[in-house]
Amino acid sequence: MNIAYWIVAGLLALFYFYAGTMKVIRSPDQLRPMMAWVDRMPLPVVRALGTVEILGATGLILPPLTGIAPWLASAAAIGFLLLQLGAVAVHLTGDDRRITLNLGLLTTAAATIWLATGL
Repeated sequence: MNIAYWIVAGLLALFYFYAGTMKVIRSPDQLRPMMAWVDRMPLPVVRALGTVEILGATGLILPPLTGIAPWLASAAAIGFLLLQLGAVAVHLTGDDRRITLNLGLLTTAAATIWLATGL
């Protein structure tokens, strides 16, 4: 189970670290092709969301790796699950109805929560 956690959590952390970094450093014009919802959110909200994603990605990896407060990995995965529930709601209330990626990330976060309980 430990190897499975590192594979799943590692992939999830890589995705969120990349996506969060893009939200923090790119302009709305650069984000628009990837994220149709960016025009409906104020830029500080997009930046804050990116920061939360970077911190969550760190929370999936660092605590189990160091052995310090490993329960934070479960908390980070729960945060990502809640984040994706909100993302699905944002997509469904707007013109962009593409939620396949969000459902995949939601499922991956749920698997990470389950795997983190075995750490």
